[in-house]
Amino acid sequence: MTQHNHVFLEVAGGDAGRHYARLGSVLDLVHQIAGSRPRARGRALDETARLIGAYEAAPPIARRRFDTLASEASVWAAAGVDALASAADPARQPKPAAGRLADELDEAMAEMRRLLGA
Repeated sequence: MTQHNHVFLEVAGGDAGRHYARLGSVLDLVHQIAGSRPRARGRALDETARLIGAYEAAPPIARRRFDTLASEASVWAAAGVDALASAADPARQPKPAAGRLADELDEAMAEMRRLLGA
């Protein structure tokens, strides 16, 4: 069994903005593999800044739920990126699978924003 060490697998905890930004970076990578357009960099920074403020103002139960969603999304995003990276022929990367992963990750991040009202 191979153990993968991914930088973004730690629990979000008190660093929700950094964790969210890392998920956004993974989303951008997956969009690139899928051949679709990643988020605009300025939009990503604004989104993360709003999320940090919302996280800090959120009640503890909402923060805990956010942390759980962020951790879950990180685990399956890591597994998905590993699967995409293991494509035998880099010229024939699995674009439909990457597109599906991008959709799911985008949906999870949207749910995190909704949870905090960001």
